[in-house]
Amino acid sequence: MIRLLLSIFSILIMTEFILGNFANGFIALVNCIDWIKRQKLSSADQILTALAVSRIGFLCVILINWYTTVLLPVLYSLKVRIIFCIAWTVRNHFSIWLSTNLSIFYLVKIANFSSLIFLHLKQRVKSVLLVMLLGSSVFSVSYLAELFVDDNMQTTEYEENITQKTKLRDMLHLSNMTLFMVVNFIPFTMSLTSFLLLIISLWKHLKKMQLNGKGSQDPSTKVHVRAVLSVVSFLLLYACHFLTIVIFIWASVRPRNELVLMLCEALAMLYPLSHSFILIWGNKKLRQAFKNIRKIIRLTDH
Repeated sequence: MIRLLLSIFSILIMTEFILGNFANGFIALVNCIDWIKRQKLSSADQILTALAVSRIGFLCVILINWYTTVLLPVLYSLKVRIIFCIAWTVRNHFSIWLSTNLSIFYLVKIANFSSLIFLHLKQRVKSVLLVMLLGSSVFSVSYLAELFVDDNMQTTEYEENITQKTKLRDMLHLSNMTLFMVVNFIPFTMSLTSFLLLIISLWKHLKKMQLNGKGSQDPSTKVHVRAVLSVVSFLLLYACHFLTIVIFIWASVRPRNELVLMLCEALAMLYPLSHSFILIWGNKKLRQAFKNIRKIIRLTDH
């Protein structure tokens, strides 16, 4: 039974890996070609390209971890685990924060508010996003430091008795989990705030259109709706991704459960895969390029 599940999950993870790399590679390639043609790239496209490259690395880390933990557990030594933790933390950090930056960018560029603070953010949006990304690195470094201490606890010999060592290890695991929750909860909260403000802005815009006797299908409304859908899709997928990571960490410090670990690995790939296809659908240039590829494939088939 375990072998059958292992085969099914292996096929599923490889499929997710291929599709995820295709979607993210497509985003990066289209934007790079556009950059070469026009000799410039918009802020939104810069974030999308960086996010796509980061997610390609993230998918590779998850795939390597799958083979070392599930298929070849003999290779999963302490050194391998530490390297994986560092690579996973860094890739996850940039993936989450670049998505959060994209949500805030949509809010600042699309929403309409008369607040002086909001107008100031509109004028300095690039600087704000850069400061956010650099500032968030402090949390990532703190989490990495905590991981190092946690891993050290499992290899260093102590003079205390077993009870004291167990208590200290449990305290470090609790501290590790708390810091992880904080590090991931902050970008989620910021994206949720962006979503709520976009909803308010869309509601005000629709109300204004009704008062002016215009329809709700004007270009500005469509842009609002696409931005809202993009942010809410990120929130839902990120919530599932966050829950998956929590379960994976919890399962890692408990007696080994192969089914739970396999399920977590498969679900972990679903977030960077699904959100990338949603970003393609929500971006006019990427959507058109994707349609052109589909047309070429259909013509070659005929």
